[in-house]
Amino acid sequence: MSSRATKTRVIALLAGTDPLPEVLAALAALPRPQVLKALFAALCHHDQHLRWRAVSAMGPVVAALADQDLEAARVVMRRLMWSLNDESGGIGWGAPEAMAECLVHHEQLAEEYAHILVSFMRKDGFYLEYPPLQQGLMWGLGRLAEVRPRLLRSKNALLYLPSYLDSPDPVVRRGAARALELLNAATSPAGAGNAKIADKKS
Repeated sequence: MSSRATKTRVIALLAGTDPLPEVLAALAALPRPQVLKALFAALCHHDQHLRWRAVSAMGPVVAALADQDLEAARVVMRRLMWSLNDESGGIGWGAPEAMAECLVHHEQLAEEYAHILVSFMRKDGFYLEYPPLQQGLMWGLGRLAEVRPRLLRSKNALLYLPSYLDSPDPVVRRGAARALELLNAATSPAGAGNAKIADKKS
């Protein structure tokens, strides 16, 4: 299958309504480099459904890559980071969300890159100033907080999240509140119940 045909197939899978496990199984049968190239392109797609399916697929695809070739997976992570750099010439649509999904699905990548996700909140770090990117970052932090809250706490996420509660952007505020609630719930006896409350509020 040619590169163009693979991209067309990947986009069709993401745009469809098949359950994600079935989509991932179909993607696994395609050449991984071409799948990743198509997923990167889909992160910038105008169709919201397709973009979010690309985010959801990126995590398992990169995790499977990391199990076979960790350095190749690191290259993908660095590419996502680079897309958020002003010098990249792009905006980095979907990159914080995709990074978070990768960290959710692979422990080693999470250990290596969780601090980068946190640094996107820091003005002395890799601060993301554009509100739409902050929306994605808050979503990503909340997503990672669902699965690896202690790791985020160890990277001092709780120090930087509260400032986003004062954001003029309501989506950013809601995302920050959800991430904070999930992180705080992880240390309380009723953590699971609090996490469900946070999910409803989002």
